[in-house]
Amino acid sequence: MSDKLKQLRAQIDRLDDELLRLVNQRAGLAQQIGHLKDNDAVLRPEREAQVLQRVQYNNTGPLSKQAVAQLFTEIMSQCRALEAPLAVAYLGPEGTFSEAAALKRFGSAVQGKPCATIDEVFRAVENGAVNFGMVPVENSTEGAIGRTLDLLLQSPLKVCGEVMLAIHQCLLAKGCALGDIQTVYSHPQSFGQCQGWLNANLAHAARIQVASNAEAARLAAEQPDSAAIAGSQAGAYFGLSVCVENVEDDAKNTTRFLVIGSHDVAPSGRDKTSLVMSAANRPGAVHDLLAPLARHGVSMTKLESRPARSGLWEYVFFLDIEGHQSDKKVAAALVELKQVAAFVKVLGSYPVAS
Repeated sequence: MSDKLKQLRAQIDRLDDELLRLVNQRAGLAQQIGHLKDNDAVLRPEREAQVLQRVQYNNTGPLSKQAVAQLFTEIMSQCRALEAPLAVAYLGPEGTFSEAAALKRFGSAVQGKPCATIDEVFRAVENGAVNFGMVPVENSTEGAIGRTLDLLLQSPLKVCGEVMLAIHQCLLAKGCALGDIQTVYSHPQSFGQCQGWLNANLAHAARIQVASNAEAARLAAEQPDSAAIAGSQAGAYFGLSVCVENVEDDAKNTTRFLVIGSHDVAPSGRDKTSLVMSAANRPGAVHDLLAPLARHGVSMTKLESRPARSGLWEYVFFLDIEGHQSDKKVAAALVELKQVAAFVKVLGSYPVAS
């Protein structure tokens, strides 16, 4: 071993010791803050968002901003766990993209609660069994998740955050000879994201829809001549080989998840507000819904219509707008909006996903 290599490794050792000291010092401060909160919420989404915004802004490399965010998310996760355990429900079982989204947002120190359905995730948060829930709301290829939108309309819960997760689907199986695969299991959304690849490579195989990609992997592990379309984490969990990586038709395939909870989130400085509303039954009503946003200079980033439960051919509209509901121009627009809309519900204001 060269002297130069020994010197560099010695420097790394000294830095590791210093990092360990500093991380423990941070953890001690987090514990003190936890004692001062006096049973207040363990998680402050706006505070954690500000930390991530600051460290990414100050980052000079060579680590990427994404790597820095991941590193500090895990540090905050471990420090948060010293205050109190944080439980998060997600669409299970283990090995789903929803679990991956929960880990990306909350870190590995979180206590995960897999649920069989999106409805169960909402119920777990509503009855206080967990602190937060993680639910998918839209995919860049397949569009909105209707059940999540319906439950947001009905539930008293708030949207407390969002997670953008790159979705890379894999073909998983015990044996990887494509000609031997007679059945493919997957969630309907994943089938939609991969239908071009499946048509070109497994047109002969039957496609069976199941409740989750993890369930698809479980079935593929139990049945010969079958495969699953799922994430690589599901393959590892159920002992399947990754036969083909990235079988999604769009390389930029991304799913947006929402964090749901019982508390409003304070402004972080870079926020988004989600709301749902319906128009009065008169000419120009939909235009009137959007006019207050334009007058007050509020940018709309999403508009999604959904059939209402109140009657035939009636719709509600889900909107995402830039800014926090407490911001002056957003608050003014919401006041006007409530005057012209038949119904308005603010689902929550929360930090924009980094």
